[in-house]
Amino acid sequence: MDAADLPLPPLREDLRLQALPADRMGQPGWVIQDTVVNRFYRVGWLEFEALSRWGGTARELAARIAGHTALRPTVEQITEFTHFLERHQLLRLPVLALEKLRVDSEARRRFNANWLLHHYLFFRIPLAHPQRWLQRTAARLAWLFTPWTVAVILALSVLGLVLVGRQWDEFSTAVVDSFSTEGLLSFAIALCVAKLLHELSHALVATRLGLRVAHMGVAFVVMWPMLYTDTGEAWRLPHARQRLAVASAGILAELALAGVATLAWALSDPGAVRDGFLYLATTGWVLSLALNASPFTRFDGYFILSDLLDFPNLHERAFAQARTALRRGVLGLREPWPEPLPARWRRGLIAFAFVTWIYRFVLFLGIALAVYHFFFKALGIALFVVEVGWFIAMPVMRELGHWWRHRAAIPTRWRRGHLVALGIAALVLLVPWRANVHGYGVARATQQLRVYTPFPARLQQVHAPGRVAAGASLAELDQPDIAARLQGTQANLHALEGQLSALLADPQGIGQQAAMRQRAAVQVDEASAAHAETARLRLVAPFAGVWSDIDPQRRAGQWIGTGEALGVLYDPSHWRVDAYVRQDDVSRMAVGDRVHFYPKGSARRYDGTVTAIAGTRARQLDWPALADRYGGPIATAQQKEGLVPRLPVFHVVVELREAPAQALEAPGEVQVSGERRSLLGSAGRWIAATFLRESGF
Repeated sequence: MDAADLPLPPLREDLRLQALPADRMGQPGWVIQDTVVNRFYRVGWLEFEALSRWGGTARELAARIAGHTALRPTVEQITEFTHFLERHQLLRLPVLALEKLRVDSEARRRFNANWLLHHYLFFRIPLAHPQRWLQRTAARLAWLFTPWTVAVILALSVLGLVLVGRQWDEFSTAVVDSFSTEGLLSFAIALCVAKLLHELSHALVATRLGLRVAHMGVAFVVMWPMLYTDTGEAWRLPHARQRLAVASAGILAELALAGVATLAWALSDPGAVRDGFLYLATTGWVLSLALNASPFTRFDGYFILSDLLDFPNLHERAFAQARTALRRGVLGLREPWPEPLPARWRRGLIAFAFVTWIYRFVLFLGIALAVYHFFFKALGIALFVVEVGWFIAMPVMRELGHWWRHRAAIPTRWRRGHLVALGIAALVLLVPWRANVHGYGVARATQQLRVYTPFPARLQQVHAPGRVAAGASLAELDQPDIAARLQGTQANLHALEGQLSALLADPQGIGQQAAMRQRAAVQVDEASAAHAETARLRLVAPFAGVWSDIDPQRRAGQWIGTGEALGVLYDPSHWRVDAYVRQDDVSRMAVGDRVHFYPKGSARRYDGTVTAIAGTRARQLDWPALADRYGGPIATAQQKEGLVPRLPVFHVVVELREAPAQALEAPGEVQVSGERRSLLGSAGRWIAATFLRESGF
């Protein structure tokens, strides 16, 4: 017998059906309340008519609805709705079906991989049943829900923001300084306070509107604890504005706390109390606006947007529209739209769905990476696979499966277009188009010497900028103390030589000659040292080149401290580039490869050749001009040993054929004509290298 001719199972007698006002589209709605588990299911006109005339067979029920209403339901629609009721246990099933449900329920409770997967991704722990306490507290806090209270809090928040704006440098410095072990602990405490107030606000507003808050507790989303409040009865509220009040209560409470805490910080004296206000203010502003207000995940922002639009099940309905748009636009399938909507609304929902998919892809991938790094490597890899597989791969595979099942309905011209697109994609992915290796570097003269003063001295003269020969004097200094010491040493030496001559003529002075010679030797050493220091005051060019970068404020007679730069000598005939390339691109390069160098701020290209490639990653970045903290393109971290690249890069030396127009040093971009590889080959190598690198347990 056909399933459509079998009697329909009866409905449960404890179900409640409540009418809702028509939505923005003018469509009526109803809510089925399961009073046992306090769950609510929104249904439309067809489902309401089916529940009102429930009985007989699916075929007979479809005929009764068609005979008494303007609806024309199919037997498949009635059967699908029956499966929905059965799946959510809203039917009175026979004994055998109940036994099957009991066995299935016990199987779900058993500890297995599926149970572990679902409970790892999300599970809740109810901690309190606060209904009586909420009713008493809501009555006592009625003054909080008056317009005067809202106006006062808003005024205090604005005043706090104005005062903090005047002390912004101090406020931002305090936020940066708070990133320490003690600061993170304080942020965690402030977060707990803010989230507790957030959930209590949901519960109090729901209680004031006559709803029952069944329980409150802690929910774990991918092992991350979050407080929650059961406000499932919000669907009982007949007006969207009432549901909006319940959904937005938490965010408004956090913003009010942040506003008052901001004012308190601005008015407080430095100390522990002021730091506490800082933590409350920053957690309230940042988390409320950045996380809870997002409509792309099922946090408060989603429910607020859904109630503002008076559009229940916003995500599901938008996703359904977007999937249908994909199937119609990519495959040419003439699938009917999931529900009739105005064209403007349909376009908006499709755009919202695509933005949500992109947002969730980035979010879930970020969570997977965080989970991988949070746990030890073996468990981290397993959980990473679970995250990517469950949240990203499975939805994609389900949609591709739908495409495959309906491949016969794809029009012929669309199939030809797909074949052409696949051919172009294969050409792009498989042909080794990619040849250039990109990197960043600094061009400089191969021979370059920056001249410094050896010790404090007085400037006598500096060679004029321009070409100099090897051995030419670049700068001359003098040190009066050294000259005076040399003059005194020479005088002492002359006196000692005279005394020594007299002792040689006196037979009785033979015993003093040795001591006198030793004193004379000491004076000779001191004179030699003084001469050596004097020689260091004359700075000469060790090679022929260009003398430049001289401070025009230098004047003869000025005193210059130790280690102060006087100028730079460089050989303009040979130039090199100290470049840095990513670790993944090093294997595509070899000594002798052609290089194009593009100085920053110049459109001219300079050609060169790779002369050396480092065998290990660069431990530090020798050129601050390339670091991101100084406006460069390479991300670095400041450590004791200097600027350390955050991502592995390798040092590459390039010999240029001609000098750049910029003097001394020129940061820019390098392009190396390396080994050609296809995009698919590069991706495969990267995946294999990542697997090998991360598989070392």
